[in-house]
Amino acid sequence: MRTSEGNDALAWINRNGENVTKSQLAILRAAACDINTKAIGRPPEQHDLVRKGVEHIMEEETRNIGGQLGSPSGARRRTYERLKQHVEKTKDTLLPPPPELYSAMEEIYRYPLQETARDTLNRQLRSGIDDDQLANLVTNLREDNRLCQVHEQSEPEEPQIICSLGLFEGE
Repeated sequence: MRTSEGNDALAWINRNGENVTKSQLAILRAAACDINTKAIGRPPEQHDLVRKGVEHIMEEETRNIGGQLGSPSGARRRTYERLKQHVEKTKDTLLPPPPELYSAMEEIYRYPLQETARDTLNRQLRSGIDDDQLANLVTNLREDNRLCQVHEQSEPEEPQIICSLGLFEGE
């Protein structure tokens, strides 16, 4: 599902309505199947289990968010924290951060990242981008209106179920 904060999340709920794992990778691996795997009919409890999965994700999101920045492993949080540390290290130097960087950081804090920005930032963070390059990347993305989904809204967006997949043994 996509949460009201714009984060995508997976949940794996067993037939008893219990969470199986929080590992997104384990969930994706469990969903992988051979091309010849036969589909089975949707069991009657499918919608109830999806509801429990949504409730679990919402509970986890409110428990682990720690502000508006999303999960600690998300691109938005990691980028913001890196830039915040960078600003602290460089603000009293001969080349302090430009005002554009502060504006970009404010935007990251207030709004969800655009999908392409999230992908780009994740890729660059994984590859070990240094702080100056990250600051330049973020300010360039913002300059090109490709950083955040900037929209004023009085209420948070409703969470959205993107897909549900029943993984049951054949009957």
